[in-house]
Amino acid sequence: MNQSNIETLIDAGKKRKADFVEIYEEESRNSSIALRDQKIEQSLAATDYGIGIRLVYGTDVLYAYTSNDDQQHLLSLIHLLADSRGEVTDGSGVFTLPGDISKYSFSKNIHDPRKVPPFRRLELLQTADSVARKVSSKIIQVGVSASDIVTNVLIANSEGLWVEDLRVRSRFFLSVTAENKGERFVASESPGALKGFEFFEGLPVEDLARKAGERALFMLDAGYIEGKKMPVVMGNGFGGVIFHEACGHPLETEAIRKKSSPFVGKLGEQIAGSCLTAYDDGTLEEQYGSLKVDDEGMPTQKTLLIENGILKAYLADKIGSMETGSPRTASGRRESYQYAPVSRMRNTYIEAGNDSLEEMFASVDFGLYAKRMGGGSVNPATGEFNFAVEEGYVIRNGKISEPVRGATLIGKGHEILPKISMVGKDLELAAGTCGASSGSIPVTVGQPSLKVDEILVGGR
Repeated sequence: MNQSNIETLIDAGKKRKADFVEIYEEESRNSSIALRDQKIEQSLAATDYGIGIRLVYGTDVLYAYTSNDDQQHLLSLIHLLADSRGEVTDGSGVFTLPGDISKYSFSKNIHDPRKVPPFRRLELLQTADSVARKVSSKIIQVGVSASDIVTNVLIANSEGLWVEDLRVRSRFFLSVTAENKGERFVASESPGALKGFEFFEGLPVEDLARKAGERALFMLDAGYIEGKKMPVVMGNGFGGVIFHEACGHPLETEAIRKKSSPFVGKLGEQIAGSCLTAYDDGTLEEQYGSLKVDDEGMPTQKTLLIENGILKAYLADKIGSMETGSPRTASGRRESYQYAPVSRMRNTYIEAGNDSLEEMFASVDFGLYAKRMGGGSVNPATGEFNFAVEEGYVIRNGKISEPVRGATLIGKGHEILPKISMVGKDLELAAGTCGASSGSIPVTVGQPSLKVDEILVGGR
């Protein structure tokens, strides 16, 4: 939309006594191709366009969205929102945006995926399928997909903001299923980045496929661990999903302002061991959850959440900041124009420490090494979580012993944090997708290897 049209819309919202008016315009082009059982399961290319309108009265948010950019239609949405509050028109004033425009675009290194023919992606998928199947005749199924999305957004508001941002992300997913005597095991890999097609050009597809196939085959014959409380050494990288889900979400002002977090009122208090420091950083180069600006148009930043075990900050969007008094952290995010933004994580990780993996093993007489985490669930109000361990090993007398599968880690995030006693040097980040009240968004999770002194392990 042009500036004049947006000024008219903002002016209409202000005349209906809104304290804050925001226009969010978005066009996304997404492409994906999936291969299963050596056949193309899906090939998709689609464009989505829409506009979101947010009126804020105090801290009450009214939101509407549409794919129709007709000016009269958009004005009618504003009046419908204001009518729902019984707000009458105040005829004074005409709103004018300042001339300043912040405009962000692709870096010079981006290989625009919109210009890449589909067969290039298909070749990658066929290579991954072929390599995984060659690992063993026990590999019975391979699923692999490649996807990318290019999103152009414009954010303007009644505070004089005008920001444009062009974003591109790419993701690769691979699942390998091995079977023996009716038993099955699935191993997966799912890297992603804030990159274009150069992400796929530099991806070690053969290595990922081989490792997934070998892991599926190896864990297929693994036994089970007896469920009980025990020390757990957690692997780096995607192991950070537990911190993200069980601790990160309760640190968002979306939870704090609703008093549905165990961390309410805990700023400045010791909530974890002194060995633990954690950040949420939207500025990390090319990481899947990184942004130039958040979905409220604020330049992104690095936010210190926990320092040496002490809670330092919450993640705050505009409304969360107003309601809790927390400084905004450029954490307002949404899946698309169909959602109003709320406080969400970007790249959330536990910082590297000083301990080695070998030292962690040596400190455990009997426990579990959760080398790779799988999926799980969490109650954001209580921090209670239940996560599957994709690849696990028994620790006996300070050494890695037999592999085990089917293990789960069960606990509450705020209760586990103080039990983290050792933090490794091997920080690794992993791409993920996070779902919450403003939809599904790209994020990064991460941690070094770490030791939890005691956690409930579910077994068989």
